[in-house]
Amino acid sequence: MDASLLLRGLIIGFSIAAPVGPIGALCIRRTLASGRAAGLVSGLGAATADAFYGCVAGFGLTFISSLLISQQFWLKLIGGLFLCYLGVRTLLARPAEQAANASGAGLLGAYTSTLFLTLTNPTTILSFVAVFAGLGLASAAGDYGQAALLVLGVFCGSGMWWLLLSGGVALLRARVTPQLLVWVNRISGIVILLFGVGALASLFVG
Repeated sequence: MDASLLLRGLIIGFSIAAPVGPIGALCIRRTLASGRAAGLVSGLGAATADAFYGCVAGFGLTFISSLLISQQFWLKLIGGLFLCYLGVRTLLARPAEQAANASGAGLLGAYTSTLFLTLTNPTTILSFVAVFAGLGLASAAGDYGQAALLVLGVFCGSGMWWLLLSGGVALLRARVTPQLLVWVNRISGIVILLFGVGALASLFVG
């Protein structure tokens, strides 16, 4: 198994979760209203949905990897270009001004509501297919261990972001400004863009 896949998944999961969209705004609002735990479990609901779609994409690619190996150039090209697009879009994105609408009392309600909200965006799976293809997962040739490592990394990276966000908002309630969230988006966009450039560069190295 390639342990570097875990690290790459960790960074990708963190970077994809960090841009502050409606779910992020909801997490911030719940942290301010109900405390750190409510914000954290809300974020973990989104991270669980990301992991689910990551599993579908990752294990799906691995299952049909024998059919995809001959198309590695195009897969990496498309995946790398998508990562570049996602990075630029994130870099230029403005933080969401409104939180996603969700109801539900208690920590279980906070978790399940964000899980449902994130799962109702099935286009997420297309993002993971492109990202995983750009990272070369389709060349694993049936190695489900590699797929599991990458998915685990995505979940842990996403979970780390929600832990930092809920904890940071709880500690610095008065200092979380829209300008700070803009910089979060910019840094995340740069990281994703670098992954895309790296995927494209791998086409011409070796």
